Amino acid sequence: MLLKLEKITDKIIDFVGLITAVLLVLMILNVAYDVFMRYLFHDSSIAMQELEWHEFAVIMLYGTGYALRHNAHVRVDFLYDNFSPKKKAWINILGVIFFLLPLAVLVIYSSYSFVMDAYTSNEISQDPGGLPYRWIIKAQIPFAFIFLIFCAINFMLHNINVLRGIEEFQLEEGEQI
Repeated sequence: MLLKLEKITDKIIDFVGLITAVLLVLMILNVAYDVFMRYLFHDSSIAMQELEWHEFAVIMLYGTGYALRHNAHVRVDFLYDNFSPKKKAWINILGVIFFLLPLAVLVIYSSYSFVMDAYTSNEISQDPGGLPYRWIIKAQIPFAFIFLIFCAINFMLHNINVLRGIEEFQLEEGEQI
């Protein structure tokens, strides 16, 4: 049951990762367009420049959960690498419970009023020609951390399956010990 649940959540996380990858390509095209317009035609758009950092923010926010799912996040490897798969699984589970989940809940809780203030005041860019509806990008903060909690649950399921001996420990995508 846990293995099946893990595989379902894997597919959801990978789908969000695919959307994030498409957004990355769109951001690259946006930056190329902006550079092309600025240096060849001496014209630029404030809205396009703001869209660049909005896209970058969304990529970074949602990319953290995808990185966690693929075990591509940053950790202190000089100790961790020498541990057995079961010890690594315990460290991962405890790290999620005591560090990742409390931080994610704190960010969700503290960003709520930040987003609501932007929404109720109908906050827009302060730059002329900038993007309206600033609350949409600000709302990505709590949504991305909700997604991170979802990814953390998937990560814990994987590590529980490692502890149960159902699944081998993954070092990187496709690599197992």
